[in-house]
Amino acid sequence: MSIKIDLMIIVFLLLFCITSQIQIYLILMLFACLHEIGHLCAGIILGFKPREIQISPMGMRIEFKPQWEEYNKKIGKGNTLAIKRGIVALAGPITNLIIICITIIVMEMNKNLMTSEICTTIIYANFLIGIFNLIPIYPLDGGRIIKEILHITIGLKKSYTYIYKISKITIIFLTAISSIAILYIQNISIIIILIYLWGLVLIERRKYKEKKLIYSKIVKDSRS
Repeated sequence: MSIKIDLMIIVFLLLFCITSQIQIYLILMLFACLHEIGHLCAGIILGFKPREIQISPMGMRIEFKPQWEEYNKKIGKGNTLAIKRGIVALAGPITNLIIICITIIVMEMNKNLMTSEICTTIIYANFLIGIFNLIPIYPLDGGRIIKEILHITIGLKKSYTYIYKISKITIIFLTAISSIAILYIQNISIIIILIYLWGLVLIERRKYKEKKLIYSKIVKDSRS
């Protein structure tokens, strides 16, 4: 298993230092990593093998080794793999939800003002991370869950087509909403997150086109 570190983290740290938001950023990074550990634990339990850990400005990301042999058997096996992947994708937001529940219990048991402020920050951070990752943009958790559901219902090839379209519509909608929010809130974090999401969509667009070419070639070869 390899570990990759994106040096853009340094740029992000400098940006948040300049805007006096470094504490918030570090808290979000901490719980974003715990979110990914939730994916990792679920993946290992379900039999996936970790291939790569990527540490980026938005946290940590786990890549598992592909299990192509399950795709090459009967459709039931492919559906089983899709269900497993959906569970792994859901495990991250569930981890944030568990942290929120534990924090609420601690806050109720201890009414100290300082404890309440820390607990409120933890709840807020995990709520943001959980909701953010459930955005229906592939490869975020929300996009992955929808893609696996589509895989089961309409097949692997069509699932890529539909999730790409859903991702594109979602990012356009979020850009419109965020543009209005930036005018009123004037928070650099919104711009950074928006750039990050557009980056995800554009990368997946390139991969989507590559997959279409591969599928077209397979169909062409099978007919010749």
